[in-house]
Parts: sequence; C-alpha cells; structure tokens
Amino acid sequence: MSGSSVHQLPSQLVNQIAAGEIIERPASVVKELMENALDAGASRVDVTVEAGGTHLIRVRDDGGGMGPEDLALAVNRHATSKIAGLDDLERIGTLGFRGEALPSIGSVARLSLAARLAAADHGWRLEVEGEAAAEPEPAAMPPGTVAEVRELFYNTPARRKFLRKERTELRHVQDVVRRMSLSRPDVGFSLSHNERELFRVAGAADAAGREQRLVELLGRDFVARSLALDAEGAGMRLWGWAGLPTASRSQADLQYLYLNGRMIRDRLLNHAIRRAYADLLFKDRHPAYVLYLELDSGEVDVNVHPTKHEVRFRESRLVYDFLFQQLHRALAHSGDEDHAPTATVESAAPASSGAPAPRAPPSGSSGDGSTGPSAYGEPRQQSVGLPLNEARALYSAEAGEPGAARSSDAEPAAQDEVPAMGYALAQLQGVYVLAEAADGLILVDMHAAHERIVYEQLKAQLNADGVASQPLLMPVSVPVTPAEATLAEEHAATFERLGFEVSRGGPDTLLVRRVPVLLQDEDAGQLVRDVLSDLQGEGASSRLDEALNHVLATVGCHGSVRANRRLGIAEMNALLRDMERTPNIGQCNHGRPTWTRLTMQDLDRLFMRGQ
Repeated sequence: MSGSSVHQLPSQLVNQIAAGEIIERPASVVKELMENALDAGASRVDVTVEAGGTHLIRVRDDGGGMGPEDLALAVNRHATSKIAGLDDLERIGTLGFRGEALPSIGSVARLSLAARLAAADHGWRLEVEGEAAAEPEPAAMPPGTVAEVRELFYNTPARRKFLRKERTELRHVQDVVRRMSLSRPDVGFSLSHNERELFRVAGAADAAGREQRLVELLGRDFVARSLALDAEGAGMRLWGWAGLPTASRSQADLQYLYLNGRMIRDRLLNHAIRRAYADLLFKDRHPAYVLYLELDSGEVDVNVHPTKHEVRFRESRLVYDFLFQQLHRALAHSGDEDHAPTATVESAAPASSGAPAPRAPPSGSSGDGSTGPSAYGEPRQQSVGLPLNEARALYSAEAGEPGAARSSDAEPAAQDEVPAMGYALAQLQGVYVLAEAADGLILVDMHAAHERIVYEQLKAQLNADGVASQPLLMPVSVPVTPAEATLAEEHAATFERLGFEVSRGGPDTLLVRRVPVLLQDEDAGQLVRDVLSDLQGEGASSRLDEALNHVLATVGCHGSVRANRRLGIAEMNALLRDMERTPNIGQCNHGRPTWTRLTMQDLDRLFMRGQ
C-alpha cells in the first residue's frame, strides 16, 4: 500500500468492524443480549421480535440491573463487569466477557437500554445511535434490564441486503432462543413475534421439570426415544439425553452440546460423539442429543473466537476420551431391560428409551396368562400358543439341546424370574422370533439380532487379543507432505495399535510394512492418508477403527443365522439369552432395529379392549 499513511480508525468504524465479526443477522443480536441477561443472574428472559427481528428486538430480564453510571459505561467498547484481570480471563465463568456486544450493536442499529437495581426507586434509560449516546434519564420499570434494538443495519445497507426473508430470519431467532432455553433449564424463557407468543417455558427445579421442559422444546418423541445419562469422572461430568440409534435423523438438526452452560460447536467433541455412535447408525443418518459437559473453567479456553462457539481444552485427549467412553457405555446398554425400546400401536417403529415397568397381574389373575379379569374388568383370554409358565418349563427342559444360536453359558432363569427378553413361543415365517415377557410380547428379527451378537463377539476378541497383522512382501510407499510425515512419526503408536507398521522413508514419504489381516484387501495408502487428515484436523483419529469395524460387521453379517432358517425352541431361547448379554443389541450393524416390544396395554389398545 505505497503512498498510504498509517492512521487511527474512528471508533464508529472500529465498532462496525467488530459488529461484522459477531452480528451476522438478528439471531446474533438475540444471542448476545440473552447471554448478557443470563450473566446478570436473570430467572426470567422474555424475547420480543418484529419482522423476524429486522425492525425490533427486545430482550427483557429480571436480573441484577444497573445504575446510571454503569448504564452509560456499558455502551463503551471493552467495558464489562465480567472480568477485571488476567486471572479472570483464564477462568471465565460467564457467557460474555469481551465488552464488545453493546457498542457493536449500537453501531449498526438504534439501541436503547433501560435498567433498574432491585434496591432503587426507579430505573434509568439510555438511547444510543451510532457514536452518540444520550445521558441516562429516569424511567419507570421493574428491577432488571430491557434492551431494545430497532432497524438493524439501517446505516449499513450492504449488510442489510444479505438478510433473508422474514420467515427465515425468524427461524434463526427461534433456534437461538431454543438453544439458550436448553442451556439453562432453571431459567424461564418466552418468545413473541409480531405480538403473537410463539412459546413460553417455566424454569425447571428438578429432574421431572427438566424432562417436561425438554418435551416442550423438542417434543415428546425425542424424550421417549432417548437415554437419560449422568456420569462423572476425571473431574468432569456428562449429563443429558442421548437419542437412541433407532431415533436417528436424516440431518444433524437435533444436536445440542453445552460446555459449562455455553452452547458450542467443537470439532473435537463432535468427533467423539460421532465415534460413540459409529457402528450403531444406518448409513448417512445423524444422532439426536442434548448433552451437557461440565469441567473446571480453568481447563478450557473460551477466548478463541469472537462468537465464542469454539473452545480449546488444556487436556483435549482426556476430555475426548471421557465424552466418548461415557456416551459409548450408555449406548452399549441401550438394549438392556432398563433401556428397552418399546413399540406403540400408533407407531410400529421402536419408540421408547425405557422399558415400561412389568405390568402387575390384574385382580383375579395369576399373571401367567390364565383366565381372569383384565385391567378393564373384562375376562382375559388364555394365551395362544405357550403360556408363560409352559414356555419357562419347555425352556428349562430343552436348555441342554444344541443349537446354532445357542450360547455356551446360557442358563435358565430362576422359576420366579422372567428374563428381560422373555421365553420363546414360536418362529414366524422363518424370520421373526416371538417371545412372551412379563409385560407382553417381544418380536425379534433373528438375523439382525444374531448379526449384532456375532459382531460384538468379534470386537471383544479383537480388543482382547489385539489386531492380527501380517508383513507385506514389498513396503507400500505413500507420498505425503513433510508435515504429515512428521505427524505419522509422532503417532506411530496409533498405527501400531491397529496392526499397521508405518515408518518414514524420506522427507515426504511414508513406508507401510505391515497391515491388519482383516484389512489386507484395503488401500493401505489411502487409510494412512485418512488417518493423518483426522490427526491434523482433530488431534485424534478413528478411521482405522471404523475400517476394522466395517470388516467385522461384514463378517458378522455373513456369520449370523440366515432368514428362513428354522430354529427350535431351545435355539430361540439361546438367542434371547445371548441378546440379554450383548451390548448395543437394540440395533444391528447396519442401524436397523433388532427387536421391539408390544406391552399388554398396547395389545389391549390394538383390540380396543376396555373401550
């Protein structure tokens, strides 16, 4: 830039540049103002917008408020009450901290602020337009703060042209308010548009209230088809709701991840979540979840990006492993009795994350299928086929018979105890196994279920004995960049753990000398490049694990019992017992459900009993 002299930028232009970093659309303003409200200790935040937020955004809270001096100072750049020194910056516990939001908003819109301290007789109001800020004036208002933003981008027409239609901008505002509402279950929120209230949720004081809050924001189906988890370890806590694999979606539109109450989009954490779901989802499907990760604020740096969506961890590998392991462990038990998916009459797909409690036998009934009054006061017919007591007796009598699907350690249950998957009754069309459980009927896709059993057994053997590898007759030369070659040397143990021997053959060359037996037909060079790409971008890789799991899934598919194969009662019962011990049994290797349950209530509803 020859001929140009260095000069100081005017404050208005500085604020507009800052606004360009953090104010993309009305939803960005809503986010910044709601964060300020929460940082002020609000227990209630009400958002009002007009024309999708382009004409008006009003955020009202009942937080701590401000006096006239703080109100005037708040609209200055880098003025904040949230940090005071370097120690505060290294342990940020608030959502905002830079002190740029209000002056940036004021530089591209007409901003007014009103605030009142709880102990004050009245509040104060301040008008801001561009660089000009009037003196605060007395205002009648309840304790708290009200921020009004009118005519966004009125003085920057180039920015205003990039705004979308009202409906689109409103959708972005709704998404932000929903995400913020999920971040703080203890705070009440509301959203109104063009004088019409779109939703209102109250603060939740307990677990039942948080679950009801989730129903109101994301729908009853999400709660019904998700696992509630709460785990602690290594100074961290992970809690929330993880959608069952059978509740996956065609797009990643139901994924909410919070770190210490802050909504984030972190590649490392997203990778850990994807890996936890890796061999549970059908191709091109995305998991649904609302997860909260909590750890010491000194272990994370949130001062990475102006929008504060990205973070950096002091011990990134520890955080990654904790998130993956806890989520993976929860999903592995999603097919257990306590997390058994339940089919409803209205929807044939598996629907519930928790198996209903066993239905108590109605008055006058023995609970074994014999005739007696039903829950609706009607006589119940005797079970068709094998009553539960006969199925149990037949299982005990035939437990010693050999079967293709029989487990070597399958043992009959105690006489007064019904296994989670019940006892086999019959086989339907050589495809489905029908079993009677304590609370109804269980249907099993025998091929899908046995496929998952074989697959999990192969994975367990792989983890116990290590990956069998074999040397190549001639090393495979893989051209890479010098940086990638250095990265491969640093992560040689990662490759070795999975049966690869990778060494440096030159400044920009890698030599692959050994490969896993299961991947001998794969492109070793491409696998190495994929792993290096992951290591560069995310500091971790699961490409080789995924490739091995894909091979094991294929082996498991071909090694499982095929459809149209007739099984005896003992073989079907052995399959049921194996299912009870197998992790991730709720779905096969390809993400299809393996079994479902129809409770007695479902069957009664289907046949309109008691109606």
